[in-house]
Amino acid sequence: MRANHHEAPVLDALAAYKEKGRLAFTPPGHKQARGADPAVRAVLGDAVFFGDVLASGGLDDRRQSSNVLQRAEQLMADAVHAEHTFFSTCGSSLSVKAAMLSVAAPHRKLLVGRDAHKSVVAGLILSGIDPVWVEPQWDTERHLAHAPSADTFEKAFERHPDACGALVTSPTPYGSAADLGAIAEVCHRRSKPLIVDEAWGAHLPFHPDLPSWAMDAGADVCVTSIHKMGSGLEQGSVFHLQGDLVDHDTLASRADLLGTTSPSVLLYAGIDGWRRQMVLEGHELLSRALGLAGDVRERIEKIDGMHVNDRDDFCGPGKAAEFDPLPVIIDISELATNGYRAADWLRTHHRIDTHIVDHRRISAQFTHADDESTAGRLLEALRDLSRQARTLEPAPAVEIPGPDELRPDQVCLPRDAYFAATEDVPVEEAVGRVAAEMMTPYPPGIPTVLPGERLTEPLLRYLRSGIEAGMNVPDPADPTLRTVRVCADGAAPGT
Repeated sequence: MRANHHEAPVLDALAAYKEKGRLAFTPPGHKQARGADPAVRAVLGDAVFFGDVLASGGLDDRRQSSNVLQRAEQLMADAVHAEHTFFSTCGSSLSVKAAMLSVAAPHRKLLVGRDAHKSVVAGLILSGIDPVWVEPQWDTERHLAHAPSADTFEKAFERHPDACGALVTSPTPYGSAADLGAIAEVCHRRSKPLIVDEAWGAHLPFHPDLPSWAMDAGADVCVTSIHKMGSGLEQGSVFHLQGDLVDHDTLASRADLLGTTSPSVLLYAGIDGWRRQMVLEGHELLSRALGLAGDVRERIEKIDGMHVNDRDDFCGPGKAAEFDPLPVIIDISELATNGYRAADWLRTHHRIDTHIVDHRRISAQFTHADDESTAGRLLEALRDLSRQARTLEPAPAVEIPGPDELRPDQVCLPRDAYFAATEDVPVEEAVGRVAAEMMTPYPPGIPTVLPGERLTEPLLRYLRSGIEAGMNVPDPADPTLRTVRVCADGAAPGT
């Protein structure tokens, strides 16, 4: 039977809940806003509370006999060419862990691109999976990493034929995308599954001018964040499954193991409504967004001191295979300041928040929600930044290691180091010690140092100089990195 994408089961059930005047003697305790603090209601609006009901025994009956969530997930799977879809209200951080735990097990190997998000590393710590790191393609001119190539995964499998599968991140937060079809072929030739962390690619299935969608490219499991490039609420995530290399019931069990028993129906509703919006209007909305982003790119390129990274910068031999133009990545190195200071200046003086910021770039993430008005504000602010850049204090230099210095030796599993006995030592005494914590510039959230890696002077110098220049590294015990948490001598294997 053909799917009816005019339907939105979760939204329809919420409307019916209100129309029928149901009275709940169950959580949540605000009881349809009646008990909520008036000041909270004034800020959030009552609609938030009206949509906050139990998933079972509220949205649906206690046995979920109406299959509200199941029908919404089936519609999503149909919309994006997957066989099965799972909704998550714990973000893609949970979804990717569920996928990893469905493919590998404690002390089993999994090929993982070293440009993975910290949520993947958290999954390694929780599971005890043995990561085989696959190196990204490093752009030495721009000091930027693109996803690993298919050939790199091929060579990793040759060295580790016992690896259970592979995980690649594509697209990156910078908009560069891997050759997923080629990577899937490398995996499937060995009957190994491919997980794609496509958190930044929720919009990809809905327009042909965007990079390849993981399900179409042959991935077995794909994880995506509806809140990043879609219209869902924060923490709304879905993961999709196809083929027989990953067992459906195993994936469902892992998700249940990690997920909350109190899922937010508000997040379900956001996911459900976004699917309907994209199926019915997505091509038109994304065409407009792509046209707007293209125009904005051309106009930023004319601003003194700014260059917008484009397909020619990011794609080609040794770089990315495909390119998403909606993340507008602006190189401001000619302005003699850094991305951290520029972003802070834009927030202070123009009330504009940028997304990815690093030692030489700021980014403006466009979606189908943007229009000439939002684009105009951005352009006005960037022109003002160009004019006022000389008034910003000179930015301290960030001492960026070369590719050969970026990858320290992994002495033991991330799990073993994280749970070992630890001590905090001055950063000057940390060289040669084994890290017991992640050190992650954020955004985009790709760890520079992982638990179990032997700390080196170039890496610590990079992070310390980055922090002095404005980099945010929130996850160490000491975010200033004046001290570093390391494994106590002899506390972890290999130390």
